[in-house]
Amino acid sequence: LRQSHEGDSDGVLEPQFSPRGQAVSEGDGFAPSVLGTSEHWDAIYGKELQTFQEYRDTGEIWFGEESLTRLIRWMQKHKIPLDTLMLDIGTGSGIFLVEILKAKLGFSNITGIDYVSSATQLSEKDFLNPSTKLSGFHICTDKETFDVINLNPDKAIEQRKQYAKSFSRVLKLKSFFFLITSCNWTKEKLLNEFSAGFEVFEELSTPKFSFGGRSGKSIAASVFQNMRIFVGQIQLAF
Repeated sequence: LRQSHEGDSDGVLEPQFSPRGQAVSEGDGFAPSVLGTSEHWDAIYGKELQTFQEYRDTGEIWFGEESLTRLIRWMQKHKIPLDTLMLDIGTGSGIFLVEILKAKLGFSNITGIDYVSSATQLSEKDFLNPSTKLSGFHICTDKETFDVINLNPDKAIEQRKQYAKSFSRVLKLKSFFFLITSCNWTKEKLLNEFSAGFEVFEELSTPKFSFGGRSGKSIAASVFQNMRIFVGQIQLAF
């Protein structure tokens, strides 16, 4: 283990919200927020690390435990090979990696990265600036990291573009899957953002709710794949 927009009946209803509840603007122009800075998350994870040391509390799980089991169920459903190289982007405290191990699925090649140094004590690798050692992954998971990037007060657009480019450096070129969970982006918006080389493989089920006569989802969870894979069939090339 290395720990290293618009709403519709099927999408995220407006108003949309940033991580931990802060409203954002419509469309691609997200309102700048302290939530998009590494300093904010350094402070958050610094406190969570102290809490863990004092009370053995692992801290908040973004989107709840269901967000973790949703991804694990997908891997079980599609019988993902156990030697698959997996990367958790924005791993935070590494709880997703821990849950995979606790589930005893047999995966061993799992890596977590985070650009916040206090989020993980074993690695300070940054997905926006991946090292040459960070490559060859078959599956990448993201649980709201992309949302946070879009809230950066100074360089959100630049980082968003760099995020997409980073996939070409860290993912195995022949076949790969990208599992993303977002509270600010619909499946359609995400596909448009990653249109260069990606297509939707599957939309994962998330809770629905109704408000003001409309129904929709507060969270979008989708699986994307590179376009060279036949849709509907898992073909991981090692």
